[in-house]
Amino acid sequence: MSTCRSRREIREMIDKIQANVEEVKKKHSAILSAPQSDEKTKHELEDLMADIKKTANKVRGKLKQQNIEQEEHSNKSSADLRIRKTQHSTLSRKFVEVMTEYNRTQTDYRDRCKNRILRQLEITGRATTDDELEAMLEQDNPAVFTQGTLADIEARHADIIKLETSIRELHDMFMDMAMLVER
Repeated sequence: MSTCRSRREIREMIDKIQANVEEVKKKHSAILSAPQSDEKTKHELEDLMADIKKTANKVRGKLKQQNIEQEEHSNKSSADLRIRKTQHSTLSRKFVEVMTEYNRTQTDYRDRCKNRILRQLEITGRATTDDELEAMLEQDNPAVFTQGTLADIEARHADIIKLETSIRELHDMFMDMAMLVER
């Protein structure tokens, strides 16, 4: 495959991720503004997140492959090699920017979910500190929440667990990209 087409393909995938991140933001807002959890919206959100993850892994693989190809041709001191390195660096930075925005979106949503759960617990008369709430969220036992808002809190709890997994995966991806960009 030509390197020009490969770079264009990477750019298109990064643009797709960026568009999906914007959709994720909309889904987050829809979920948080709904009085009851909407399974359809949650399913669409999960599909978007899975697509972002899959596309991001493809982009990361292609960027790594380009980096390997550049190292193989590193004995050339041509203008073409400098152009390729600059383009690779630009694509890598753009990818990191988009994934950073995705990470920020995920973290913001987690915080908003956590605040909503905290408010719901306060409404039910259960005063909870931030540390206690974190401890509750870390447990995989939704029975720690009161009966009145149990279903909604369980749904938010499940969202937070998924988000934490996603954030961990993003962190791993960032570490990979940091190593790739440093080269």
